[in-house]
Amino acid sequence: MAKKYAAVVLSAGKGARMNSDMPKQYMMLEGMPVLCYSLQSFQESMVEEIVLVCGKEDLEYCREEIVEKYQYTKVRSIVAGGRERYHSVCHGLEELAKLSEHPDYVMIHDGARPFVDQAMIERCAMAAELYQACVAAMPVKDTIKIADEQGFAAETPERKLVWQIQTPQAFAFPLIYGAYQELLGLEANGKDISVTDDAMALETVMKRQVRLVEGSYKNIKLTTPEDFEIAKLFIKML
Repeated sequence: MAKKYAAVVLSAGKGARMNSDMPKQYMMLEGMPVLCYSLQSFQESMVEEIVLVCGKEDLEYCREEIVEKYQYTKVRSIVAGGRERYHSVCHGLEELAKLSEHPDYVMIHDGARPFVDQAMIERCAMAAELYQACVAAMPVKDTIKIADEQGFAAETPERKLVWQIQTPQAFAFPLIYGAYQELLGLEANGKDISVTDDAMALETVMKRQVRLVEGSYKNIKLTTPEDFEIAKLFIKML
């Protein structure tokens, strides 16, 4: 029996380091908003439904200028994000849980990563079915130093063991949904929560290992104006 896949695409960030009044995910990149590139990839994939999470003030814009304008028919819901990234993910997962039939697996992706492609999505899907939890990632190219509190190099991890983490991150839906619900419970009980990606949520509350899956060195997150210049070059290479 075929497994059902869904995606949560995050578009709620402000992008302060982009030095722009417009959130980076809505800035035009070679004739199309950044967010559209990743939505298009999931639209063309095995994913059956997409929940788009954006800022509360951007709900109408996303509906009219992104989803309807570019005809992303797999976007079933557009919901407002939360204070932190993990709150936004929670909102997306909770929206999926309201649907009549829960997905078997869910992919969580940052809308500011426009170069997710079909091969990467398929690799994550296969790994999710095998391991229940996986993240797109690539080995680092540079030597990494761990700093101490005074700003001195305190440790040098072995480079072949260090990977840079990307999205999509793919999980069995009940597993990641349960992890985030437990995370919210810890927060409600006054615990200090510091979770920067979805794998960390699973590792923090369930102590589960997460499989690393090949992403791409092109799968960059657009954060600074320099990233946009690199992205333009990547598009010209397509």
